[in-house]
Amino acid sequence: MIEDLWYKNAVFYCLSVETFMDSNGDGVGDFEGLTRRLDYLHGLGITAIWLMPFQPSPGKDDGYDVTDYYDVDPRYGTLGDFVEFAHGAKQRGMRVIIDLVVNHTSDQHPWFQSARSDPKSPYRDWYVWSKKKPANADEGMVFPGVQKTTWTRDAKAGEYYFHRFYEHQPDLNTANPHVQAEILKIMGFWLQLGVSGFRMDAVPFVIAEKGAAVTEPKQQFGMLRLFRQFIQWRQGDSIVLAEANVTPEENINYFGDDGDRLQMMFNFHVNQQLFLALAQERAEPIVKALDDTRHLPDGAQWGLHLRNHDELDLGRLGEEEREQVFAAFGPEETHQLYHRGIRRRLAPMMDGDLRRLKLAYSLMFTLPGVPVVRYGDEIGMGDDLSLPERYCARTPMQWSDEPQGGFTKSDKPVMPVIADGPYGYRYLNAADQRRDADSLLNWLERLIRMRKEMPEVAWGAHTALDTGTPEVLALRYDWRNNSVLFLHNLSNSPREIAFRTGRDGAPLIDLLGHDHREVEKGEAFRVLMEPYGLRWYRVGGLDYLLRRTEI
Repeated sequence: MIEDLWYKNAVFYCLSVETFMDSNGDGVGDFEGLTRRLDYLHGLGITAIWLMPFQPSPGKDDGYDVTDYYDVDPRYGTLGDFVEFAHGAKQRGMRVIIDLVVNHTSDQHPWFQSARSDPKSPYRDWYVWSKKKPANADEGMVFPGVQKTTWTRDAKAGEYYFHRFYEHQPDLNTANPHVQAEILKIMGFWLQLGVSGFRMDAVPFVIAEKGAAVTEPKQQFGMLRLFRQFIQWRQGDSIVLAEANVTPEENINYFGDDGDRLQMMFNFHVNQQLFLALAQERAEPIVKALDDTRHLPDGAQWGLHLRNHDELDLGRLGEEEREQVFAAFGPEETHQLYHRGIRRRLAPMMDGDLRRLKLAYSLMFTLPGVPVVRYGDEIGMGDDLSLPERYCARTPMQWSDEPQGGFTKSDKPVMPVIADGPYGYRYLNAADQRRDADSLLNWLERLIRMRKEMPEVAWGAHTALDTGTPEVLALRYDWRNNSVLFLHNLSNSPREIAFRTGRDGAPLIDLLGHDHREVEKGEAFRVLMEPYGLRWYRVGGLDYLLRRTEI
């Protein structure tokens, strides 16, 4: 079967319906409001929208505690509103992927309520039970420091149930064939309503063996092939983008040796090493991380992010390295979370320095993979550290300088809109930035347009060039006899570099400015990089390519 590899050169945009745009003035974002903002996303250049959970939920974990996989939370609208949104996105050439949260349900889900009420319930084995509290119940918590155990006794059931996450999120027994069949049914339902795939939450836990006797859970990778086959039978161009924070050596198990499992994964390894490189002002961590994650099956692709809706997880860095990143981007205790990460948004991490923000975005857009932009980061939104845990970086979108940032006409938004300080909506909002030619928003729109015109990054092979300067990262991509080159100065000081492109005699055409370069054959290029400077070049102009063709 010939696959549509649309996702190889896409630009994703992650948003929460709840905090994006309220259309009816009740203080809660909804699908009608989101639909009204589709032209904004289309104008920005987004090709795929990733929706965080919007199904019915008690809301104890921002929607990741689902009570009905086949409906829309009534606060956000109806299934009809969802279909109208999906249709509007399709009209504008944008695809939609949605969060698939099937490692666990809410404890209020009818399945769990039935399971706990009767040991003979058909849903009893849909969850993981133990008559006694397992000896390892205080190990393996996803939220250390907040979560106390992974096994909790249910008085009604008279047994302990397993929950890798919070106690109100009992784990599904995903090894149960009935549960697997239900997951496929959920996928099929939303594919029928117009989505192009799923961002699958917590994949390593979904496919892990579960049970009181399991001490070292094995991964059931065959489950991933089942998911892939099913969605492509139903809709050939559908994908799964996996949240799987695993080591580089484990990646191939998720993609499959033949690329027959997942199409996409977030590259958490590169994400952590990128922030280490920024903290150290050295390119080496990025170069090494790219080498570690270089080899992918045909058709597979990385998802690249700077910040997401969770904390910046630094758990795989060494202790000294992690402390360096903390010192650079989250030095205060209130900035840190779960003893492993930073909970701030990107702009405050960069002290609001537009040069550093542009450098970080340019890196994300020029590393191998597909960029994933978090809502609000395109205008440099801040965070509200008075909110608990990860909610500090999930505040409503700031559309204008109107009350509540133009998010809602209610004086009681679902979450506080940032009002004070340099990141307050009166000073920082999308409307003002659209009118400012030099704003971050307009700069990013131009960057996205240019990145979509450079398929070499998505499809080509990358090579790190020697600049003789540890602070400067130089990457060249080659694809179908075309090459592009990117330079990034990670330092707060200017750096003069000398390098050879590998295509002797080919000029450099500056794609973001007028710094075009030519040298004689056999000579190296010399470029003076300003602090946090960046360059995007095409290697060889039209005349050069024509000369090569004639030869």
